[in-house]
Amino acid sequence: MIAILTNCPDEASADAIAEGLVLARLAACANRYAPIRSVFHWQGGVARETEVPLLLKTRADLAERAEAEIRRLHPYDCPPILRIPMEAHADYLAWIAAETAG
Repeated sequence: MIAILTNCPDEASADAIAEGLVLARLAACANRYAPIRSVFHWQGGVARETEVPLLLKTRADLAERAEAEIRRLHPYDCPPILRIPMEAHADYLAWIAAETAG
């Protein structure tokens, strides 16, 4: 199992990605976190933006499909998409597997 972390420009885009992946059974669960302040290099300068982190839990074998859907729904030209290996209680991992088995 993995968690996929991405940052979105606003709550509406985070919610759209979350709902899209959960409805498509590409993620069992999505957590939208409070806005954060990001500082990063972009197009020759340093950008300072407020972003909304989104954490999605899924199976590792669905990562490519989930990431393709994130890229399709995400408003950024180059969305940050991080794969994080996940260890958790066996019951929770089984729930993720069941919810993404559609």
